[in-house]
Amino acid sequence: MAAPPDPQFVLRGTQSAVHALHFCGGAQEQGHQLLLSGSLSGLVHIWSLQTRRAIATLDGHGGQCVIWLQTLPQGHQLLSQGRDLKLCLWDLAEGRNAVVDSVGLESMGFCRGSILARGQQHWMLAVPGRGSDEIQILEMPSKTSVCTLKPEADAKPGMPMCLELWQTDSSPRPCLLAGYEDGSVALWDVSERKVCSRIACHTEPVMGLDFDSQKARGVSGSAEKALAVWSLDEQQALQVSAPDPRCHLSCSALTV
Repeated sequence: MAAPPDPQFVLRGTQSAVHALHFCGGAQEQGHQLLLSGSLSGLVHIWSLQTRRAIATLDGHGGQCVIWLQTLPQGHQLLSQGRDLKLCLWDLAEGRNAVVDSVGLESMGFCRGSILARGQQHWMLAVPGRGSDEIQILEMPSKTSVCTLKPEADAKPGMPMCLELWQTDSSPRPCLLAGYEDGSVALWDVSERKVCSRIACHTEPVMGLDFDSQKARGVSGSAEKALAVWSLDEQQALQVSAPDPRCHLSCSALTV
């Protein structure tokens, strides 16, 4: 396997390990792309990729590690999830950097949340639930509880480790892909609150996954140093392909 290319440049100044990254278009920088980073110390840095400097620092997690960052469809609002059991909503319009709302979380784990846009002003949020194997679905920004997804009585998948909300263009029904501690990936029908399909992809916990709803194909990774590629057929059944051995490091996040 070829060595990775040299970096174009390196951003320095977080003062602690980086645990979350997110690219976004930058209203603060007249349309220039920004990079957001979340650190072990609980800070979120907003980097200009034009000047290669931090243009703002957000402090909303009481010194606890930031594990997930996601901008909302409006572009000027940011979600940050920390290990302080809090998910913060930031207003970044016109140079502001204030927390305008927050959601209390019930799980101390490392499972990142996931969102699904339901128009410009509304979105669905999936986060780990109170029970160790539960997933909570909320309608935002009202924080209305939609449901709590619990595995079947005879299933013992362990904790959810990663989540991916999605929806096809042809159906209004939201779906959720969840990677679990036992190495399985499950497809949930959120409206019916049931598992449509489950596959065993890994021998270690699933640390990251992503799904292309247009091609009905996804990929997941774990600490076993292999990627699993899988697909979704017309009967909503997951089908796993052979593991891809080209991954030589443990995986905590994936994007396709």
